[in-house]
Amino acid sequence: MKPPPSRTAFYDVGGGTGGLRDWVTLLHPPYTLWHLSYVAIGAAVVPHLVLWRLGGTLLAFFLAVGIGAHALDELHGRPLGTGIGSGVLIAAAVVSIGAAMAMGLAYGGLRMLPLVLIGGLFAVGYNLELAGGFLHTDLGFAVTWGGFPVLVGAYAQHWTVPPAAWVAAVAAIAMSLGQRSLSTPVRALRRRVAMASVQITWRDGTQREYGRADLLAPVERALRAFAWAVSALAVALVLAR
Repeated sequence: MKPPPSRTAFYDVGGGTGGLRDWVTLLHPPYTLWHLSYVAIGAAVVPHLVLWRLGGTLLAFFLAVGIGAHALDELHGRPLGTGIGSGVLIAAAVVSIGAAMAMGLAYGGLRMLPLVLIGGLFAVGYNLELAGGFLHTDLGFAVTWGGFPVLVGAYAQHWTVPPAAWVAAVAAIAMSLGQRSLSTPVRALRRRVAMASVQITWRDGTQREYGRADLLAPVERALRAFAWAVSALAVALVLAR
């Protein structure tokens, strides 16, 4: 049986000292790119795409989700095992989420206030599992990191959400549910399971034993492929405009 992998995620570049490698891992690069793509998809289905507005919305989501939400997630239980200090994680979360909210208010004022407040609640409530983990469910993940970015990306263009954006949000929710179905067992295998062994008996009588690495490989290949596919789709839609 193969020894269990030491990395906490397939994008974990190692470290554990609080240095640059830990910060790269903290960003969850493929997943951050995946969910930023939903922002671009939302903007791209709105008539008369304005690129600078899309750029600002992407930056705000990168700060709030890529840095802030992931910093809170690491603070809450250390799932990635980084060496980044708790004080530094708190500061990173406060500054990045605060900056994202300030950007939204500076851009849209009262028109963006409800979404800014909801976004802040999502970033903090989901990752710290507040209210008994009310948001920290499969559906909560799908709405928070799938449907919500699509709707904000669309709304930030011209203060309206056309029917196409609602349909795109439903698609993002469905895709995020699929992502969650794949990533949840992967996280368990990497972070909590010490050993795994599954024996398969084929109809012709042959047998094969699968270890933890064998179980991880196809699921993580699928997650990588979906991350690239959604990102490429977002780029294609923006270029088409």
